[in-house]
Amino acid sequence: MRRIALLLLPVLMVSACHQGHVSLTKPEIQLINAEGDVMRVLTVDCQEDSLFLRTPSSDFRVGDIGSDVYHRLAEKMIATVTSPEQDGVGIAGPQVGLLRRVVAVQRFDKDGQPFDVYPNIRITRKGGSLELGREGCLSVPGKRGEVMRYHEIEISYVSPQTLKDTSETVRDFTAVIFQHECDHLDGVLYIDKIEN
Repeated sequence: MRRIALLLLPVLMVSACHQGHVSLTKPEIQLINAEGDVMRVLTVDCQEDSLFLRTPSSDFRVGDIGSDVYHRLAEKMIATVTSPEQDGVGIAGPQVGLLRRVVAVQRFDKDGQPFDVYPNIRITRKGGSLELGREGCLSVPGKRGEVMRYHEIEISYVSPQTLKDTSETVRDFTAVIFQHECDHLDGVLYIDKIEN
């Protein structure tokens, strides 16, 4: 019986890392604090990256969201997605090697169209019309496709400023970006949803 328990322990530990709120690990902190302002973007062109991109992400502990490490991550995600090499409108944790529920999204629905970062994000409601739109992805270089997305969504996340649960309604192209990026957090790529 003890032998079975010892064999199951690593499986339970891995499983626990993908559920609930868990602290940042030492390798995650090292990834975030690595030299440079821009992070490597994982792509489906590499088999190891592709498998990683298909793995669901877990939440941050709220205490981690208030940390300097989290703020460094937010800065690096924005620097990565806005770098001349990427020039994107959104990026998710798994795309930079971090299996955490975090996305950086350009808010076309706000003055100045700023990039904001959303930890522990989830889409809690989808509504309005479904519309077909052309999408691409930093992790799927050189390809584009038509995907059906909802016109209006409600998102929930932990505010990095107040560390409290927050929700808001998002519409139009910004809603499409959120849907695309939140799919990444569940191990889903837009190519899985391309309309034939």
